[in-house]
Amino acid sequence: MTTDDLFINSKGAYLQVTNQMFCIRTKDAKTKKYQAHPPIAPHTVHRIFLHRGTAVSVDAMHLALINNIDIVLMQHDDHPIGRVWHTKLGSTTKIRKRQLEASLNAVGTAWVKQWLSAKLGNQVAMIEQLKKHRESKRAYLHEKVDKIKAMQMSIEALEADHTEAIADTLRGLEGTAGRLYFETLSYVLAKAYQFVGRSKRPAHDAFNAFLNYGYGVLYSMVEHALVIAGIDPFVGFMHRDGYNQRSMVYDFIEPYRGYVEQVVMKLFTAKKVNQSHTDAIKGGVRLNETGKPLLTEALGQYLRGDKVKHGRKQQTRENIIKLEAVTFAQSLLAG
Repeated sequence: MTTDDLFINSKGAYLQVTNQMFCIRTKDAKTKKYQAHPPIAPHTVHRIFLHRGTAVSVDAMHLALINNIDIVLMQHDDHPIGRVWHTKLGSTTKIRKRQLEASLNAVGTAWVKQWLSAKLGNQVAMIEQLKKHRESKRAYLHEKVDKIKAMQMSIEALEADHTEAIADTLRGLEGTAGRLYFETLSYVLAKAYQFVGRSKRPAHDAFNAFLNYGYGVLYSMVEHALVIAGIDPFVGFMHRDGYNQRSMVYDFIEPYRGYVEQVVMKLFTAKKVNQSHTDAIKGGVRLNETGKPLLTEALGQYLRGDKVKHGRKQQTRENIIKLEAVTFAQSLLAG
């Protein structure tokens, strides 16, 4: 049986254990009475996402930990704020030492360039895909492709002994490419869902609300892969090392953001999204209890259900992230 993420986001929902099985109780908004849902076997659960307004028993946390299921705590803006998992290190501490050294020399710079180049390459591939059935928009899309490719080449051509020396240039090139990319995605959407640039906390539109929630799920997946591989999520190469800032997660995630963008774009272009999937909040909108399952189901299938060729084997996209995290760790260890 395949595993899946367990999202608990209904206000008043409670996760407990019955006969060594997870059991969720939800509270009816009108009657205030609790309803027990069918039990869930631990081996079918991959991760547990807990939103504010929900609760979990210590027994449920214990059952999750002994089954290597990490519990992710989400904020109201659908961004992960913390997690609970077992206390073992993912691998030797020597990897973390090498990671710190790389953050101060050209090794880290090479990795940053590789990740950002891959990110922009994915953006180009997405736009090329959009060109196939949009003959009237082909010239516009082709122009955007050429501009993003130029940014990609500029990133690849940069040289430095440490990332900080070219960090501002990298951010400028990445930011310009991102602006062109999201302008393009908006351009091909139905007018009702077109948007003006990226907006995060809060999202100003439905498209960004879907992106933000999807990125939140992806952040958790990437952090888990890094820690299991022995990488410190707080020691980044490009993103600034602020207090409690998971800088490496933000660095390493760049080539994989396209996974979320592919899923969200498909939902919108297939007209599966409507106004019932988001709620208005102060200063913007966010996904509601109808929109979240729509996205998480599609994202789960894309990341853990579908397989693509990676090397000589067919792999799920989540496994690709894990394998690339291990490759990254091994390369640091090898010097």
